[in-house]
Amino acid sequence: MPSRRTDPVTVEVVELIGDVVSRYHMEYEHAASSHQLTGAQAKVLNLLAMEPMPMRHIARKLHCEPSNVTGIIDRLEARGLVERRPDPADRRVKLAAPTEEGLQTAERLRESLDFAREPLAGLSPEERAALRDLLRRMLA
Repeated sequence: MPSRRTDPVTVEVVELIGDVVSRYHMEYEHAASSHQLTGAQAKVLNLLAMEPMPMRHIARKLHCEPSNVTGIIDRLEARGLVERRPDPADRRVKLAAPTEEGLQTAERLRESLDFAREPLAGLSPEERAALRDLLRRMLA
């Protein structure tokens, strides 16, 4: 009996996941550049469109150094897409938050990401829910 590592189905699933991730990154980079953003800037803007957060939380979510996030926030702020504001819960902490223009840009960016939306539209709501649940289990 072959191990799970060499099981042909497992090998194919791993390759397919790699293909999906690669295509998603290519599409994401293309969508970001169409809005004159880098992929990292677009990711940060999308995170902030969900909720303002301290830069150290952004760094944790993106698995990078806080100094990298500071540079990204500086560039987004210079373009008028992000602002720094005091955290209402702790005024010593600064939150990065999208401006109105930043929210609109994040929305246009999400609308331009067809790669994930189109293939998922071919799945029934039940299949999308099952896929979501399986991916959550894989990441747990």
